[in-house]
Amino acid sequence: MRPWLPNLHGSALNHLLPTVVLNTVIALGITVFGTEEFGTNWVYSQCIGLLIGWFNHLGIHWFIREWDTQWRRIALVVPVGSVLGFLSGVVLADLLLGKDSMAYWAHDPRKAWGFLALSLVCGIVITHFFASRAQLARARENAEIARRQAAETQLQLLQSQLEPHMLFNTLANLRVLIGLDATRAQDMLDHLVGYLRATLDASRRTEHPLQQEFDRLQDYLALMAVRMGPRLHYSLQLPPALATQPVPPLLLQALVENCIQHGLEPQVEGGSITVAAHQEGDLLVLEVSDTGVGSTRDLNALQGPDHFGVAQVRARLQTRYGAAGALIFAAPSAAGTRARVQFPLKK
Repeated sequence: MRPWLPNLHGSALNHLLPTVVLNTVIALGITVFGTEEFGTNWVYSQCIGLLIGWFNHLGIHWFIREWDTQWRRIALVVPVGSVLGFLSGVVLADLLLGKDSMAYWAHDPRKAWGFLALSLVCGIVITHFFASRAQLARARENAEIARRQAAETQLQLLQSQLEPHMLFNTLANLRVLIGLDATRAQDMLDHLVGYLRATLDASRRTEHPLQQEFDRLQDYLALMAVRMGPRLHYSLQLPPALATQPVPPLLLQALVENCIQHGLEPQVEGGSITVAAHQEGDLLVLEVSDTGVGSTRDLNALQGPDHFGVAQVRARLQTRYGAAGALIFAAPSAAGTRARVQFPLKK
């Protein structure tokens, strides 16, 4: 594996432009303090500089496959690559300009060795520049991976807290029904066993298709219909095009429970619950509404242990989607409530 090399070899244009600029600056410096014209110095500087970069990158690619354990090899790779790049660049520039640099080495070897030393320094500077950028990019990538792993861990924790919350509420309802109607309590218990069996697998995942989310709500509402009888009506509206969209498991469960507990149960005649999904631009929008007693409070400011489920929905959306995920309650009214969950569609 070469975790940092894709960044180092990523964009040829991003690497080429800084190298050409540095080579041009070197050519200007040589022209000011030397005797050759700028054009000649520029060709030599570009040939030498670009080939030094190419040899160093090639050496890193082949001899430093694991940066964390093999980084010391760069002390050998860069000098060798720089010397090879210098010699190859001189030969290439000679061919392009029709010159013979070997005569220059014979007449003024001190300057020739000076140019070789300059090439070595430039090779080190260029390689260090790109390696530093690659290391910085890798550090950012690792930080992002760590953030995502922390987010997944947080989601699993929130989910593990939500599941017993739902179960305790259901068992409390079952306990009440046992004293009122044993036959309906038995039917409710049968539905509960089937619901828990179907939910167990999905609740251990970080996401599942929206169709499965609606299936679990169907099971739960059927369970509640046994207890509430004709006082509960419900409708699930899922367009086929959105059925495969991935969502966090049991995301809407707490909102549906909230509708029953705070909206329909206090109302003698009961009411209806509607769960609907639709697309708005790049957003998936899930709405849970009821025709219950409504509320005079600002539902968007609900906090505390009495609103655990709603708080968990917000926390899960924040953890997974950041600012792009939101839970918004409609303005309080005297005839029911509406909760809107939104987050980006997965394309």
